[in-house]
Amino acid sequence: MGGVTTGAEGMAGAVGVAGVRAVARIGARPDGRGGTALPTLESQGPLAVRRTRASGSEAKVMLVGAMSGPLGGDHFTVTADVADGASLHVGSAAATIALPGQAKGEARYDVRLSVGEDGELRWLPEQLISANGSELYLTTRVALAPGARLTLREEQVLGRANEEPGRLTSRLTVLLDGRPLLDQELSSGPGAPGGWDGPAVLAGHRALGQLLVVRPEFARQPVEPRLLGPYAALTPLAGPGALVTALAPDALHLRRTLDEALRSLG
Repeated sequence: MGGVTTGAEGMAGAVGVAGVRAVARIGARPDGRGGTALPTLESQGPLAVRRTRASGSEAKVMLVGAMSGPLGGDHFTVTADVADGASLHVGSAAATIALPGQAKGEARYDVRLSVGEDGELRWLPEQLISANGSELYLTTRVALAPGARLTLREEQVLGRANEEPGRLTSRLTVLLDGRPLLDQELSSGPGAPGGWDGPAVLAGHRALGQLLVVRPEFARQPVEPRLLGPYAALTPLAGPGALVTALAPDALHLRRTLDEALRSLG
């Protein structure tokens, strides 16, 4: 990682007929005094990053939406690189709302995360709302070194109040030491493969989420699989991982379920 801190949130992302292109980059490394420094903190256009107060060895960053979006045709990219031994918490100031735009075609939102040996990342953004008429393809790719720790939460709400959802495709891929730990994709909304709203998938619910927790101690003592409610379950993954998946009628109930699951994991 470079050693230059840049706050470029005032820059406009590249704009063209295909929509807005914007990138945010976060880099964390140990500061040599028991804490975590942020040598890379860059953002542009609709994406803004802010360092906020944290405690202990952890650095904390908030993603702030400086504009609406992503809109149709936009392409946003967020990267976070946590070096060996560093600790980073990333949240967001508000929900992300996928909206239809003047540019044709789907929007893309790519998240690229990496955590070094004995590093820790807590990736806990607010929910993503798929508004009627929108089309979004969200990809999250995580690369973990041996001994890395990860807490990752994803929450998706299909449509605003009394509104049909847009088209949303979400893929989450997690690699541990270069080997797959989790790789899954779900499409929902108009144009998605048939059955997405049926009893075998969402069963009529409009809020869905997952919580992935990776800790070295889980390799020695895997979590016990169990139900966390009528539409939530905790499942051990091969290796040092635990996955919570949940459905709920709305964002509030979903957050409560995932928060309770995280507390139960200690």
